[in-house]
Amino acid sequence: MLSGIDIEVSGPDGDQLLTTGENGGFLLQVGQEGEYVLRLVEDTLPEGVTATNAELTFKAALAANDTIQFTPRAVNFGLQGTVEGAAVGVGSNLFLQSTVSGLRLGLLLALAAVGLSLIYGTTGLSSFSHAEQVTLGGMVAFMMVNWWGLPFLLAAVLTVLVCGFTGYIQHVILWKPLRRKGLGLVQLMIVTIGLSLAMQYMFQVLVGAGTVRVIREAPTPVTFGGVRLTDQSLWAMGIAVIVLTAVGFALLRTRLGRATRAVSDNPALAEASGIDVDKVVRLVWIIATALAGLAGIMLALVLNGIKWDSGMQILLLLFAAVTLGGLGTAFGALIGAIVIGLVVELTPVFGLPGDLKYAMALLILILLLLVRPQGLLGKAARVG
Repeated sequence: MLSGIDIEVSGPDGDQLLTTGENGGFLLQVGQEGEYVLRLVEDTLPEGVTATNAELTFKAALAANDTIQFTPRAVNFGLQGTVEGAAVGVGSNLFLQSTVSGLRLGLLLALAAVGLSLIYGTTGLSSFSHAEQVTLGGMVAFMMVNWWGLPFLLAAVLTVLVCGFTGYIQHVILWKPLRRKGLGLVQLMIVTIGLSLAMQYMFQVLVGAGTVRVIREAPTPVTFGGVRLTDQSLWAMGIAVIVLTAVGFALLRTRLGRATRAVSDNPALAEASGIDVDKVVRLVWIIATALAGLAGIMLALVLNGIKWDSGMQILLLLFAAVTLGGLGTAFGALIGAIVIGLVVELTPVFGLPGDLKYAMALLILILLLLVRPQGLLGKAARVG
């Protein structure tokens, strides 16, 4: 983080001169769409520091909330060198930085993957619409904060409650009646695909096709041990750890958690032993959609925005996490999500193109299943 660095900006708004603050960041405000050029004033760099790319060109577009925003998530001039013995540059501590970023992604994926795994474990249903519940969380938070002017923390709590309520509504209106009518899992899975498409179109109608930001203020960079994150990322990771720990404790130590695990193991035996299976399934839908909504809020902060297809982009990662950890096992989904997150973020470190990072995660899944078909924590099943 270097302070006091000047950056010249030219574009449809005219020319501006920005200076990085104490945290090394700067905030660029523009009022018109078009192409903007950012030029680093190299004379303001400290001695020993050079830039591999002193000029960057970005395009700004009008978002759905009538604000102008840049598509890229970060401005990187490729600073390299040393300042008073401290290394500066994108190559320094790259492995550690990518590892922490992978852990961050894994924790946020785990919030949604655990719920998806619980749904599969108790109902046998692979819900393709679960990823849209993630998008729903970010969209509802955006509307509450930016349209209705609610404080972010209040909006986040209300968003989780709203998303959980949608799970209850889905169970009452769709899944319970369809199961009672004897629809098979394939037909139910097709219904989830239709619901996913319907939700995507709904997002576009209500919010638009552009990326929207829940919080418009620029995040504050935080550096520790050579790793640089934003304050929003640290909050997101901390909240994810607390929530996942609470879910794990509930599954292991509470009566409802033991009932949920019993239904996942054997629904017929659980019902014969006096467990209200329908009640357990209903609560699982509520908890799973609430967790997905929370994941959507956190991802909207970490990724600096959310759009109508954000959930679709992580759908395969969610299924990969659930399958890797073991179908129907919540703790397996947690471990699988962490592994997938690390693979995604570490792929570019080993010289592979960044476009292959999702493909590498799925390749790791395939290779593991060849060795251990039941997943990391899944139970082996006899076939034949």
